[in-house]
Amino acid sequence: MPWVILFVAGLLECAWAVGLKYAEGFTRPLPSVLTVLAMAASFWLLSIAMKTVPVGTAYAVWTGIGAAGVAVAGVVLFGEPREAARLFCIFLIIAGVAGLRILAK
Repeated sequence: MPWVILFVAGLLECAWAVGLKYAEGFTRPLPSVLTVLAMAASFWLLSIAMKTVPVGTAYAVWTGIGAAGVAVAGVVLFGEPREAARLFCIFLIIAGVAGLRILAK
């Protein structure tokens, strides 16, 4: 269960990072509130997962999910570049997160 919690925390990290774009410097009320709620929920779930998952692994997985997820969201939502090298680097992040999960004790 801690890994599911950690995964959801990573997805919420994606949500709040994308939310920052929509909040436009916290000048738009609804996106700003949703972004702050996603931040709080993401950190809370991360802290719960860290009760069981080693801190270094949990943090690396959380940031990896966030980094890869936001990079993909940028391509899909904001038309950011889709070069092969960029996509390969996103794949490397995902592979690293998967490797940490596989090697976790």
